[in-house]
Amino acid sequence: MKVAILIDGAFYTRRAMLVWGKQNPRDAATMMIRYCKAHLEQAGEDAKLYRIFYYDCPPPNLHAVNPISKKPVHMIKTEGAKWRLGFFKELTKKRKLALRKGKIDEENPTWKLAPERIKDLFNNKITLDELDERDVQLDIRQKGVDMRIGLDIASMCYKKQVDQIILIAGDSDFVPAAKLARREGVDFILDPMWMPIKDDLFEHIDGLHSQIDNPAYASKEEKGRIKSHRKDKPLK
Repeated sequence: MKVAILIDGAFYTRRAMLVWGKQNPRDAATMMIRYCKAHLEQAGEDAKLYRIFYYDCPPPNLHAVNPISKKPVHMIKTEGAKWRLGFFKELTKKRKLALRKGKIDEENPTWKLAPERIKDLFNNKITLDELDERDVQLDIRQKGVDMRIGLDIASMCYKKQVDQIILIAGDSDFVPAAKLARREGVDFILDPMWMPIKDDLFEHIDGLHSQIDNPAYASKEEKGRIKSHRKDKPLK
């Protein structure tokens, strides 16, 4: 049985940070491969890796001004951008891994306030003068990532290149791709890394399981919703 593992990079790196904490690019790449191998082992002794596909966008090369501190920011020189470029470099060294890059919409970038700080403002816990430059971040939109995931799923299914697809993501935008895979006879497994998913996505997958235990960062409500959505029992 040939297995393809597809990873929504922006989603994975956010969840990985919560699970394993901050890692250097090399260790993070090694951990991701180890995570994928755990999926392959669960797929069965006859499971063979077709390829790991990692989808993400390079950091934007744009200049902006922080609305709180009024300091200029060159995004490509930030620590986050340097980490991501280093992570991409490490991934290119891995065998049977394809790096699929989308693009960043660099036109008309906007700043957004962290959700928890918005709550603090509305609850009168803080004032606007108490906001820090770290409370805002650029709202940067990715272009082409979801499309590349959908196209690769369709191509592998139509060409009969794989028997199972494991998608590490949590977005309902992938419902059409999941439905297509199942129609073509491909077993479609979703790993949301303990993030609650919508019912329409759950309806159109063959399996739902994450290769991590109940994470300490998840709320009781979040754990309960995921646990009730288990869909990994084999057919009898």
